[in-house]
Amino acid sequence: MTCRLLALLGLMTAWLCCFDVSYVVAAELPTLDQRFADENVDEVPDFQRHVVPLMSRLGCNGRSCHGSFQGRGGFQLSLFGYDFQADHDAMTKGDEPRVNLTEIDESLIVAKPTDEYSHEGGERFKLGSWEHRVFKNWIADGAKFDKDQVAKLDRLEVTPAEVLFGADPEQVQLKAIAVWADGTREDVTPLCRYTTNDGEIADVDGDGVISSGEKGDTHVIVAYDKAVISVPVLRPVSDLTGAKYPQVAANTKIDELVLSKLRKLGITPSPVASDEEFLRRVNLDIAGTLPTPDEVRAFVADTDPNKRHAKVNELLETPAYVAKWTTLLCDITGNNDEQLNNVSPVRLGPSQEWYDWIYRRVEQNMPYDELATGIIMARSRESGESYREYCEEMSNLYRKNESFAERDTLTHYWARLNFRTPEDRAIGFAYAFMGIRIQCAQCHKHPFDVWSKQDFDDFKTFFAQARFTRQPRRTDAAYEEYQALVKELDVQGKNGGEMRRDIAKKLQQGKTVPFPEVELLPTAAIFRQPNRGKRDRNMPKPDMMANILGEESVDLSQVEDIREPLMKWLRSENNPYFAKSIVNRVWAVYFNVGIVDPVDDLSLGNPPSNGPLLDYLAEGFVKNGYDMKWLHREIVGSDTYQRTWKPNDTNRMDYRNFSRAIPRRLPAEVAYDIVNQATSNDKTLENYAATLEDRAMSIPGTSPQGKARNAQYALQVFGRSTRDSNCECDRSMEASLLQTVYLQNDSEVLKRLTDNGGWVAELEKEINGNPGVDQQLERRVEQGRDLIKSGQQRIAKMRQNGAKAEAIQQAVKKLAAAKSRLEVLERQLHRQKLPAAEKSTPNDIASLVEEAYLRTLSRLPDAEEKTIAERHFDEVGNPVDGIRDLMWALVNTKEFIVNH
Repeated sequence: MTCRLLALLGLMTAWLCCFDVSYVVAAELPTLDQRFADENVDEVPDFQRHVVPLMSRLGCNGRSCHGSFQGRGGFQLSLFGYDFQADHDAMTKGDEPRVNLTEIDESLIVAKPTDEYSHEGGERFKLGSWEHRVFKNWIADGAKFDKDQVAKLDRLEVTPAEVLFGADPEQVQLKAIAVWADGTREDVTPLCRYTTNDGEIADVDGDGVISSGEKGDTHVIVAYDKAVISVPVLRPVSDLTGAKYPQVAANTKIDELVLSKLRKLGITPSPVASDEEFLRRVNLDIAGTLPTPDEVRAFVADTDPNKRHAKVNELLETPAYVAKWTTLLCDITGNNDEQLNNVSPVRLGPSQEWYDWIYRRVEQNMPYDELATGIIMARSRESGESYREYCEEMSNLYRKNESFAERDTLTHYWARLNFRTPEDRAIGFAYAFMGIRIQCAQCHKHPFDVWSKQDFDDFKTFFAQARFTRQPRRTDAAYEEYQALVKELDVQGKNGGEMRRDIAKKLQQGKTVPFPEVELLPTAAIFRQPNRGKRDRNMPKPDMMANILGEESVDLSQVEDIREPLMKWLRSENNPYFAKSIVNRVWAVYFNVGIVDPVDDLSLGNPPSNGPLLDYLAEGFVKNGYDMKWLHREIVGSDTYQRTWKPNDTNRMDYRNFSRAIPRRLPAEVAYDIVNQATSNDKTLENYAATLEDRAMSIPGTSPQGKARNAQYALQVFGRSTRDSNCECDRSMEASLLQTVYLQNDSEVLKRLTDNGGWVAELEKEINGNPGVDQQLERRVEQGRDLIKSGQQRIAKMRQNGAKAEAIQQAVKKLAAAKSRLEVLERQLHRQKLPAAEKSTPNDIASLVEEAYLRTLSRLPDAEEKTIAERHFDEVGNPVDGIRDLMWALVNTKEFIVNH
């Protein structure tokens, strides 16, 4: 195609744009390999649209070639070729330019890839090929590029948008159309970079031809210019597709969206789990606790069809729920003791204050966007508040023993040692509140998304104004107030450590002391000034425009706090990251894997396994006011969540499409807590979800203190988050040999089985001659009987007065739970009253075995398990030794230490 024809095509396109676009579509330029097939072609390719993408396809600007930080052979290109000016300069300037305008075929960008000259990368294209003609024609026209005329890619259209293979091996050709802002449409299929996320399921070559492999699903990623497009590729695992797919109820929108994909894959979901399986799973997931034996019995006996929904609501009101999800948010936001040195005059205080601040808001079910705002927009002093007034307010807080949680914002987030530079803040913030890994864009265009180095540089600007300081700047009026306070306290002239210790003592004595603070620098101060120190009135003001990840341009000279437009953008209804990030993290807690996995990598190159599902949950979350409890109920109320872990022939290998529950390692804190819970005495067990004392789940920072110090080794073994960064990788959820050794042999676990305050010790007192009957136990039995009697009378009166069915049903459930608890107490009382010789009868042993299974596995033993356990009791002879052995064995089962 000649240049004249191209010009004519442009005129025709402009003329056609005058008419209704619903009837006319702009003409489409054919592929570059077609246009340059003729050796006489005189078209001049465009540097941005053709030359650079072609070099990407050939691998020239890849990280293992000239795109590496060191370059290759004295020639360095920008990684993935998105710094057009730098790449043009590298080719045309310097001591050894790669372009020779007079001897075109002597140009190194031609002679090297054709292997005319020795080339470490070997032959990349042949002389006389269409690729050769593209480079040759560009050089012949002067190797031009105008940095002021960079074209904007409007979108990349890839077809087919989804590839669904059949049972037999097949191939599908992708087609990619670049649509530019000027209306030009061009088939760029041979200029795109193609990668596959799972080569065993789908392979893709450099021409965009996808070949089917193993059964399953993955994505092929297509990249061109700044666009990154994912194409789902599916190959059914069975012939149960289309009309052959069995009827499966979709009781919620989540079920409908999950089944929609399972139907394409020929995967049939597992049935809904039993009551025992559901109850154990939902307790561990929501509250990090096991259900008590009484809860299991009452739940199984309950005939109310809405009992699962009611149980979820009940768990969402427990302190254990608040603690578990506070811990998750502390992980995400980075509550780390080591990074909070000297943040407060109160020693060991900041991590606890951080935890308490988040705990209060989770307890109140504060909308997630408001909670995030209190962290992101944190500032120590209120508007108009002096430094002394701020110090008096903070000193009063500690003097009166008030909670840091009462403060509106969490300033500690900005005070961490690893969160001081704008770069570190941008990366940590992106991890925590956007679920993205932006750090690659620090040096080059992100390989799996649209972000350029310029986008990163603009983004980090939003984190340059807030500053954590231990004392006001000397140029700040507050500095004199600080100096006055120091003088009043008589601590001036001392070195840093000694001064801090003295200030802490003065605070304990009731004095007002200086506090570190998060302050805002003047907006202009965060921009680099040209010729710093030589500025005069005639020099232009610095450019104070910045883009938020290339999406929204902000004039920072017009705002006092430059975090404000960032927060506004983050909370906007169409933000692609904020709501999806937290929704995806919560989903991963319930399903072992996120809809996007890893959960902190929401890049275009790592698409969701079920995009419509993620969109639905994120949109619903926003519409429901960022209500975290709505999100929990929506997920847990679905059949998708409630399905059994037991696989069928079609879903045995499904780990990312949610056709069944995946048995998964428990978080370190939960693993440690449930060992303590299962082995605790009856009274402690009864109140476990309502009390947080000595719970690993309530440890605020990364260094357990006080009584919790005993948990440190176990938490390390089970992979508690180190919170060194905001990366999900700070927490390990992998199984290890050390975990097995800990459960089998660690003195802490063995102590739990013999501890005076434990269940086994309690039984030993009953069985081996605890003299007399526990009068408190007798009173509890009598109180239980009275409670049941009054409950029965109350229900009868409610029915007589025509009370609502729901109210009657709730009363019946409470009565059933009371009866179950009374049965346990009566068995304990009966055992105490028996002569020692009668305390190990077969019926009594069977009862102990059942209780042990309910305490650990939240279910009754089957016939075989019961027989094995009772046989062991007979062999041991001593029922106390027998129950201790049984509890040790149960704690060491996979069924106990994984959630299923």
